[in-house]
Amino acid sequence: MAIRVLIVDDSVFMRGMLKSAMEGVTDIDVVGTAMNGADGLKKIESLRPDVVTLDFEMPGMTGLEVLEHVMKLRPIIPVVMVSTKTQKGARITLEALQLGAVDYVAKPLGEKSATLQSFREDVLNAVRAAAASNRSRIGKKQEETVVEARGFHGTPPNVIVAIGISAGGPATLHKFVPAIPQSFPPIVVTQHMPADFTGPFAARLNEVSKVTVKEAEVGDELLPGTLHLAPGGRHMKVEKHIGKLRIALDDGPKVSGFRPSVDVLFNSLAHVAGNRVVAIVMTGMGNDGSEGVKLLKQKGAVTLAQDQASSIVYGMPKAAYETGAVDRQVALRDVPAALHESIDQLAAVSK
Repeated sequence: MAIRVLIVDDSVFMRGMLKSAMEGVTDIDVVGTAMNGADGLKKIESLRPDVVTLDFEMPGMTGLEVLEHVMKLRPIIPVVMVSTKTQKGARITLEALQLGAVDYVAKPLGEKSATLQSFREDVLNAVRAAAASNRSRIGKKQEETVVEARGFHGTPPNVIVAIGISAGGPATLHKFVPAIPQSFPPIVVTQHMPADFTGPFAARLNEVSKVTVKEAEVGDELLPGTLHLAPGGRHMKVEKHIGKLRIALDDGPKVSGFRPSVDVLFNSLAHVAGNRVVAIVMTGMGNDGSEGVKLLKQKGAVTLAQDQASSIVYGMPKAAYETGAVDRQVALRDVPAALHESIDQLAAVSK
């Protein structure tokens, strides 16, 4: 059965763009459009769509206000935010994701065919991810307490923690990264996100975390107590230079459907630090990370995946687990502790 979508946007042009992006596929059906927030709330009640796309900036009720109403009245309906590629757009989108929006797409800049095709792919991916999301997790404040990881005495073990994550990622990272102590090995994260969004997201996450969170830059050395977030729209790799592990970035083609790609990060780590890596694949749509997990496992890494019950979208973790290369699945509340245990495991083997 096709995914029934309601488009809420005050712009006639954007309503047309979104509708056009979803035409020509058999698994998605646009069942209605709304020109403002109040109209959108009425049509959510009358049409009961499977997914709502929601503009963040509208006259009258803003997108955030509409989202708050949806989370109170119909929290099982997944919402995809439609945002602008600006600092304000990024800030509001991140707020929306914490309020309960499942995913987001950035409005296209320009009308080049490649830009419009990329926008169409983003819309289709976001709608499908939203439709596949765990309805019991949408809008949930995740009251369960994340178990804080213990810190390491002295210098943390010579291990790298790698995280691959996509739809549902911002809210998930906000939940467990603050539970990681400052005395922890370096962390590298590939979160599927467009350019201009990762900088504000890293800054926001840094405010609530014990580790230093930063958007990765070329040449950054991987140091304990630091989390490097792949910049939007660029692949992040880890390379060895004069005995030190450093960040490398490139603008190569999409891998596994994404740039940045989890597979690109994992594959690079397999080559330079294979048996000193703890990798986890978390919430997200598709199978990015599955190939990298297999290669890492062959090299002696510890590999984890988020479990179905705690994933907002159990796509990437499921695909990774089904490769047979994942050591175990972990609930969100146990991720920091599981990372610590896995680091200890690798450290014991290397002694």
